[in-house]
Amino acid sequence: MFKGFFAGVLATIIIIAACGYFALRGGVVPANADATPGPLETWAAGTSLHATLNAEAPATPNPVALTDDNLIAGIDLYGKHCAICHGTAKGEESASPVAKGLYPRPPQLATDGVEDDPEGVSFWKVKHGIRWTGMPSWKSALNDQQIWTLALFLKHMDKLPPAAEQAWQHVGN
Repeated sequence: MFKGFFAGVLATIIIIAACGYFALRGGVVPANADATPGPLETWAAGTSLHATLNAEAPATPNPVALTDDNLIAGIDLYGKHCAICHGTAKGEESASPVAKGLYPRPPQLATDGVEDDPEGVSFWKVKHGIRWTGMPSWKSALNDQQIWTLALFLKHMDKLPPAAEQAWQHVGN
């Protein structure tokens, strides 16, 4: 009885795997950046990202102090490296053609901010990038101090002091 049950389970797994293989080989699963992702793809990418962040993102406090100078330095780094994809203080209306052509579309951070994310999560995303998106790893272009400075700005971008707010409003101008 158990032998037949296990044979049926094994046969089902093999059939599902074969169907998946032939769907991929036959082009049924879209690879184009302007296609809507399927639920399995969305679930797999999200589950993998959340598990990795839970396991690897630093839980330590940001070593960069919350000062106007550090926020402005973060804004400068953002303007040079991030605004092309994640926009400016104008939000969605500042989305570049690059951002509009990426899949999945990068969040426009003035609108879809990450202020509620722990700074360690933002640090990890900037340093390592996110697979299957346009988010690159910046670890070979920016040092940890610069990445933490960016994370500081991202955490506080919705409540900037006047000097930093003025700098933020001038990104992209």
